[in-house]
Order: sequence, then structure tokens, then C-alpha cells
Amino acid sequence: MKKFLSILLVLALLPVAVLVIITPMDSQKQYIFGLLSIGVLFLMGFSKKRSVSVIMVVMSILLSTRYMYFRLTQTLHFNSEIETILGMGLFLAEVYVWVMLLLSYLQTVWPLKREIVPLPDDMSLWPSVDVYIPTYNEPLEVVRDTVLAAQCIDYPRDKINIYLLDDGKRREFAVFAADVGVGYITRNDNNHAKAGNLNHAMKLTQGELICVFDCDHVATRIFLQATVGGFLQDPKLALVQTPHYFYSPDPFERNLSVGRNIPNEGALFYGPIQQGNDNWNATFFCGSCAVIRRSALEEIGGFAVETVTEDAHTALKLQRRGWGSAFIDIPLAAGLATERLVLHVIQRTRWARGMTQIFRLDNPLLGRGLTIQQRLCYLSAMLYYQFALPRIAFVTAPLAYLLFNLNIIHSSASLIFAYALPHLFLAIYVNSRMNGRHRYSFWGEIYDLVLAFHIVLPTVVTMIFPKRGKFNVTDKGALLDVGYFDFGVVRPHLIIALLLAAGVIAGIVRACAHDYFGVDPRVIALNVGWGLYSLIFLLAAIAVARETRQTRKTIRIDAEIPVLLHYASGIVSRSHTADLSMGGCRIVAPDGRHQDDEIEEIELLLQSGAILIPVKTVASDEAFIRLMFEDIPLSRRRELVRVVLSRADAWINPPKPQDNPFRSMGTIIRCVFDLFWLTWKNRRENRRLRAQHARAAAGEEGNV
Repeated sequence: MKKFLSILLVLALLPVAVLVIITPMDSQKQYIFGLLSIGVLFLMGFSKKRSVSVIMVVMSILLSTRYMYFRLTQTLHFNSEIETILGMGLFLAEVYVWVMLLLSYLQTVWPLKREIVPLPDDMSLWPSVDVYIPTYNEPLEVVRDTVLAAQCIDYPRDKINIYLLDDGKRREFAVFAADVGVGYITRNDNNHAKAGNLNHAMKLTQGELICVFDCDHVATRIFLQATVGGFLQDPKLALVQTPHYFYSPDPFERNLSVGRNIPNEGALFYGPIQQGNDNWNATFFCGSCAVIRRSALEEIGGFAVETVTEDAHTALKLQRRGWGSAFIDIPLAAGLATERLVLHVIQRTRWARGMTQIFRLDNPLLGRGLTIQQRLCYLSAMLYYQFALPRIAFVTAPLAYLLFNLNIIHSSASLIFAYALPHLFLAIYVNSRMNGRHRYSFWGEIYDLVLAFHIVLPTVVTMIFPKRGKFNVTDKGALLDVGYFDFGVVRPHLIIALLLAAGVIAGIVRACAHDYFGVDPRVIALNVGWGLYSLIFLLAAIAVARETRQTRKTIRIDAEIPVLLHYASGIVSRSHTADLSMGGCRIVAPDGRHQDDEIEEIELLLQSGAILIPVKTVASDEAFIRLMFEDIPLSRRRELVRVVLSRADAWINPPKPQDNPFRSMGTIIRCVFDLFWLTWKNRRENRRLRAQHARAAAGEEGNV
């Protein structure tokens, strides 16, 4: 009955919605209508109810659709062929953004906050699990702790088997696997890359469930206890996915001055989007940190090998067969983010190519087995990676008028602004309200602009030739001794930024002499403002290419653990750690003894026992002692992994503050300012060093 009444209400309000969308207004009336809409939105914003959020989403959709109707019916009149091509290209880019806005609302307006399903007390009922850790060319230093963390998972030893799947066929990996007591699987070829590696392992193992970790993802001890229970509760559940949490900074976090104060680039996907997908039984398999039912995989012929994104394609195949999926929004494992911007671009290019391949080869809109909601969730993911052309169109569009005097929107500046203002304002405000702890306003534009010029060609080519391209492995664990600016990655961004700067200057000159040029100053102001807006985001994207030094091999985690300090003199002092990593720790100085007496070992005091670790002092002061761990036997290192990386709460951090769009824009402008300031500062420092070297060289010649 409730559903029937809801349908009647929608049908009754449909004519009102149509009137809101199609009723034409002049600029003055449209301004009033838009400002009233914004005012109503502000008043509704005081309520935090989910029902109010849904109403705000409907308002945003209506105002955005009204803008698109205005663009379609009143602005597509052109005076030349070039204006027609550019104008239609811009309009299609706006259609793309409108479609993505609707799909994103579908995914995020009803997130499912799934709880952990507890396992039964009788452990004999727990299913057997095979843990797969695939690797190809990654160094053993990256893979080692992943394997040790898997051994720390709290699960009956007779029901869990861990396998190192080495497609690199390396002797030291086989020796390591034997030393720590895990299975080692390799094969004669590397067909189908990671997917082929996993499928080969399936033929040699028998676990009821398969748990997959990328070789840099370390699991917490509760990983299986938090994910396996759902398989016992629901016999049709095929997949449980958990977030990809990264304990090392990505290029945006490391290279931008404010990077650590904003949510990680993947926080939106591994939060509201996956929770929304889960609500529609459309959770994506993301290649790692997931558990899959073996019988479900066998039904679809194993992991998908037709595309380079085997993970999402595998989930799609499972859901086509009627299998269920789930997403648990708790970080139960952590890995390494891409260290450099060029590696980030390479990784995202593979993702874009893979999702485009799925769109062409196994289009979710076609075929049987999916609900409408599932089809739209997958469509959203696949269309997202087509953002390159629309982003480039938006950034370069003001150049058409500023540099070439081409009118690609046939309308007055005041009317365009009157229709665009409520459309943009409501979209930004509503997204900030719904997803503001996971993605700050405007930052998505920077993430997209960094990639746009690089993925545009691969996505277009893959759309035409979907079987081209191959799987590539993202390098992890590298260090960077010297900072540098990666001009190669942002060369197209620099070219467009220079053109925009020239266009803005030309526009200002024409505005100051508008009587001489015979132009409307309001049209110039609109295009100059648009150009400046685009230039700010381009410069922020360029700032990400300022690679900063990365000299620490291991990430330190705040952890207060009791320790005993063993001095060379034989004296023992008691203290505790301030932070801890797999490579060293910072100890609260118990007294001043460390300044005269060398510390040889520390003893970590744990509930399960003590770990004795040889150390070397790196630095010390009155408050803290910084120690570096020396060679640790594997048995002790496993216990250290249990303490540092595998704690149940190791990766559970407080959420970021709620987004404020104005503050978010301010942080982006600050990034742009810091780019110029640091560039000038570095050049001044380089000139000072060159002068010093020149004076030193001149002094040496004088002495000779």
C-alpha cells in the first residue's frame, strides 16, 4: 500500500516537475526563481534527515534539467560551421555531466550501512578459505609483510591456506614461502596476467572461499571473521568487498601542500558509491581485500580474462548469474598508494581502458540477468572514465571567444548566468551535503584534469578497438631521494594554461576598450570568469607534478606500546613507544641515560609475549629517542607485523571534517599560490647555491 501511494504521489507531482523544467523566463524572472530555489535549499539544509536529502536531490535534478532544456531549446543557434562544431561539442559535454549527475545521485542517495555478520560459535561450521597473494615483478620487501600479515589472521589453522602466486617465477620468493610455511604456486606462462594467475591457482586448491590480497595489502587479524559470516547466512552471496585503504600518501596527498587535509582520492568510491552499489546488489569486486565463493567463480568459468579490469568484470558476470554481493565499509586491510604521479596516470589509464572494454564487450545495458538499478550502477562506472573529452571541452571552451571571437553559446550573458547559477549551486551544495566527508567540493575536477589529457586517446581507441591493450602492473614501494618537477606528465596542461592566461589577458584588454572593439562587456566578463575558473584548476593539477622526496621506506603509525630499553652497560629502562613502523620506532625518553649509554635492543611488551629487537639509535633529544630496527628474524618480524600492521583497529581513523565548498575552493587557490611560491623559492635557492659554488671555484683558482 505504501509503495502504491508513493507511485500516486510521483504521478501527481510529475506535471509540476515538467512545468518547472520547460517554463521559459527572461533573465530577471529566472534570477528570482533561482535565488528562491537556493534560499529554500539553505533552509532545508538545517535538517539532517535522509528524507530532506532526497528532496534536495530532486530539487537539484529539476534545476539541472531545466538548465539543460534551456540549452537545448534556446542556445544552439550558430553562425558558422566551426561555431556549430565547437558549440555542439560543448553541449554534448554538458549532457554527459548531466547524465553522470543523475547516475551519481542514484548511487549515493540510498547508501547501505551493512553490519558485520558474526560467525557461529562452533568453529567446525566455519568454511575453509584459500588466501591468494598474486605477484609478478614486485620486490620481496613489498610482498613479505603481506604474507606475514595473512599468517596473523585469526582463523582456525586447519581451515585457512595461504598461497603466494608468483608469476615472476623467482627463486627467492620460493625460498621465502618455504621459510615462512605458506604455499608457493607458479606457472609456465603469464597468459591473462593477474586473472590467469588466479585461475591457475584455483585449479590447484580446494578452499570453499577464496580471499584475494594484492601483494602490498596487509590484512588485519579480524579480516576473515568480519567478512566470512555473510556467506553462511546467505547461500547466494558470492562476493564480500572491503575498502582499499592506503597507509602511504598518494601523489595528491604528498605533493600538494594541503593534501593531507583532504579526503583521499578513492574515499568517495570506497564510501558512498560502494555503499550505494551495495544497496542495489551491484557491489564491484576491486581485485583485492575481498572474499569470493569458489562455487560462484566456477559457475562463471573463473576470474574474467576478457578485459584488463578483471575485477569489475568478474563481479558483473557473477551478478548476471543472480549471485549476491556485499560491501563492508570498514578498512580491514591497507596497502601502498602509487608513489609518483606518472605511475598514478598509468594505473588510472589501465582502469579507464578496462572499463571501456567492458562497456564494449559486455555492456551492462544489454544481456540478461541484471536489474535496472544494477545496469545503471555499472553504466555510471563505465561512463565515468569517458570524462576526458568533456573535461577538455570545459577547460578550453572560453578560448573560442577570448582568442577567436567565436560565439559557441547563442544567448545573452545574463540569461546564461541566470540559468546556470541554480544548476551549479544546487549540484555542488547537495553533493557536499551527501558526500562531503569523502570528497571535498571541486577536488574531483583536479583529479580528473590530471588524467584527462592522458586517457583521452586510450579510451577513444579502446571504444573503437576494444580488444587492444594489455594488463600492466603498477610499481609500488619505490623511494625518491631528490624532489623534481615532472614536466612530462603535465606538458599538455602547461600549454592549455598558457593559452588560457593569454585569453584572459586578451579578454581584459577587450573589456577595457569595449567601445572600440564593439563587444558586450558582460559577455567578456562571463568568458574571462570562466577562463580564470578553468585556469585555477589547471594550475592546481599542474602543482601535483611537483614530486617531493620520499625517503622513508616504512610508514609510522601512532601506537603506545610498553617497551624495555636494553643499554650496552646492561641497564634496563622502562618506557613506551610514541609511534612504530616496520623499520623503526620513536620512544619516549624515560631519562637522560640514552645520551651517554648506547641502546642495543628494545623489548616490546605485548599481551601475547615480548619481542626482542636489535636496534640502532638514529637521533635523540630530551623528549624522544628515534631507533632503527636492524635485521629481524622472520618469526619476530611476524609478531611485529601483528603489532604494527595487523591490529584490528590499525586503519580505523576519525572521519574528515564535513566539507565546506567555500573553504574547499580556498584550499585549491592555496595550492596554486604554493606552486608559484615554492617554484620561486627553489629557483632562488638554486641561484644561491650556484653562486656559492662559483665563489668557491674562484677561491680555489686564486689559491693555485
